[in-house]
Amino acid sequence: MHQPWASHDTQVLIIAALGIAIVVLLIVWLKMHAFLALTIGSLFVGIGSGIGLTDVATSYETGVGAVLGNVGVLIVLGAILGKLLADSGGADEIVDTLLKGGGRSLPWKMALVAFIIGIPMFFEIGLVLLIPVIMLAVKRAKRPAMLLAIPALAGLSVLHGFIPPHPGPLAAIANLHADLGITLAIGLAIAVPTVIIAGPLFSLVAAKWVPIGAAGAGGALVGATAGNGGGTGSQRDDTDTTEVQSTRGSRDPEAKRSPTFTWTLITILSPVFLMLVRAAAEVWMSDKAWIYPLIEFVGEPVVALLIAVLLAMITFGTSVGFSGSSIADRMSKSLMPIVSATFIVGAGGGFKQVLVDGGTGVAIGKIAIAASLSVILLGWLVAVMIRLATGSATVATVTASGIVAPLASTLPPTHLALVVLAVGAGSLFFSHVNDAGFWLVKEYFGMTVGQTIKTWSVMETLISVVGLGLVSLIALFL
Repeated sequence: MHQPWASHDTQVLIIAALGIAIVVLLIVWLKMHAFLALTIGSLFVGIGSGIGLTDVATSYETGVGAVLGNVGVLIVLGAILGKLLADSGGADEIVDTLLKGGGRSLPWKMALVAFIIGIPMFFEIGLVLLIPVIMLAVKRAKRPAMLLAIPALAGLSVLHGFIPPHPGPLAAIANLHADLGITLAIGLAIAVPTVIIAGPLFSLVAAKWVPIGAAGAGGALVGATAGNGGGTGSQRDDTDTTEVQSTRGSRDPEAKRSPTFTWTLITILSPVFLMLVRAAAEVWMSDKAWIYPLIEFVGEPVVALLIAVLLAMITFGTSVGFSGSSIADRMSKSLMPIVSATFIVGAGGGFKQVLVDGGTGVAIGKIAIAASLSVILLGWLVAVMIRLATGSATVATVTASGIVAPLASTLPPTHLALVVLAVGAGSLFFSHVNDAGFWLVKEYFGMTVGQTIKTWSVMETLISVVGLGLVSLIALFL
């Protein structure tokens, strides 16, 4: 049944390993941009794998086009939605509503805030937005910083690794030809318990390992708050209260009023709802039903996100006092931070394509069959190795999903979605010194490298392992 091992299989695996090593060296040692590093690595792998010189560039370009054709538009629409959410004060409205009161529920509320805000926002943007909120909560509640920070970080990180429209999951869905709606539904089912375990529950341990507070972080916490436009809505001296009020750090001064909490939630969750309805219709509804084509259309990711953006132009735009030209300007500004991530995803798609065209996927398939490794476990392991080497969750997701794609081609839609999520889980494993997120968290919270490893790095590893465990568990029943 299966083809025997050939000398070409050995060759392409060695070349693939060297190609990944080249990408790592260029990114880590020479500080080269990941887009250029992946492009150079792709050309090396293509030539070394035996693809003709006249076809190597075409193979790379085909991969870039295939991924960006699926993913690029979604990243752009997600960025626009996130920008309007922040500038209108919608994010503040979520924070204000969910963080009323305090006490023991604060870590859980912090995780919920991060989970909701994290749906349309990249990790870095969501973190900058939430830092002042975390700091104010720490100060007012007089709790250890990690007790409230870890739940928020976990919420953002899980969304970044598991849930579309974030770049990594979208790229993996494109590479593996998975169904976005099914992946989103299973992803949310996995994300919730993962956030609970790696967030509020682990924060109890992290707060004991690194017991820093607003004062204990050498002023870094207070500084971060001030630096991000922090300041309470009303200064209060009563020390017993644990009420957390918004910092209003993200709302643009041009916004005359904030959107209501209800409309903010409706706007953010509308694309998720439309995509989930489409996935449900594909499972339970006859394709002969008159409404089926309409559900399929509005639940298509591009259309669902476009509808959300059009709604946001009203709820986060004109209704808060922004003019048409102001909304257009904000949309333009929202694209600048995502250009880099978008093209890294594209280059990762090119890297994937030359690996596939050169025969690496076939060779890895033979090894997986010989070792009796499931595609889910293999995808997770490959993503873990690339994550540890490059520090980039996105690069790990795009590359790993491309490597295992040939093995997953015959899997049913539910198992394809599980492979996507397993790769996403692997891409979050043990963030350390080669990851920009590691330094972002370290500096914001004024921790040492050791403290950051004991909190942030362990949390990321916990997310990765719990995610794999839940994916494997679901795979037993689907």
